[in-house]
Amino acid sequence: MSSSPRPFFSLAGLRYGARASLPAFPGFIMFAVAFGTAAAQKGLTLFEAMGLSAFVYAGASQMVGLEIWQKAWTPTTILTIMTVTAVVNSRMILLGATLQPWLRYEPIPRSALNLFLITEAGWLIGTRYYNEGGRDVGVLLGAGLILWLVWQFATIVGFFAGALVPEPRTFGLDLVMPIFFSVMLVPLWKGPRTALPWIVAGLVSYITHALLPGYGYIVAGALAGVIAGMLIE
Repeated sequence: MSSSPRPFFSLAGLRYGARASLPAFPGFIMFAVAFGTAAAQKGLTLFEAMGLSAFVYAGASQMVGLEIWQKAWTPTTILTIMTVTAVVNSRMILLGATLQPWLRYEPIPRSALNLFLITEAGWLIGTRYYNEGGRDVGVLLGAGLILWLVWQFATIVGFFAGALVPEPRTFGLDLVMPIFFSVMLVPLWKGPRTALPWIVAGLVSYITHALLPGYGYIVAGALAGVIAGMLIE
C-alpha cells in the first residue's frame, strides 16, 4: 500500500495556487492581448472573441481558429476548424491523464472544473507542487481560476487595443505564441534524449508545411512527436 497521503481540498490551497500563478501572468497577459487584438482585426465582435476565450480557453487553438475563421461558414470550414482545434488540444489528454492520481478522489463536478481550466502553466504549477509532496487539490483549482480570469481581462484589453495597432507584426505580437510555448518547455527539459520528440515534431511540421497546403502540418507534427516518443521509450 502506498504511504502517500490522500489528496484533499482546502481554501488555503486555493489561495496558494492563485499566488503561485503570479509568475505566469506576463506571458498569459501578452498572449491573451495578442489574441484579442488579432480577433478584432479579423472582424470578430467582442462577444465572439470573449466566447472563444471563455469556453475554448486554449491560446494555441484560439489563434489557429482565427486563421481559419470565415465570414460565411460551410460544412467544410466547420469540419476543418473542429479537426484542427481537436488536434491542437489533444495535448490536454496527456496533461489530464497525469492528474488522475491527484483528482481520482475528487467530486466529479470539481474534477470537471479543474480539467476545463487546465493549461500548461497551471499544470506545471500543480504538478511541481504535487511532486514536492503537496496534495491539496485547491492549489490546482486556484491557479486555474486566477489564470482564466486574467485571460478574460487581457482578451478585452487586446480587443479594444486592436483598433490602435494597425499592424501587429510591427510590435512583434505575432511572436507571442511561439515564444510563450518555447518558455513553457524550459521546466520540462530533462536532457537531450527526452527532447528528441520535440525536434522530430518540429522538423516534420516544418517540412509538411513547406510541401503541402492547409493545416495538415499540425497533425503530422503531433503524430511524429508521439511516435518518436514511443520509439525512444
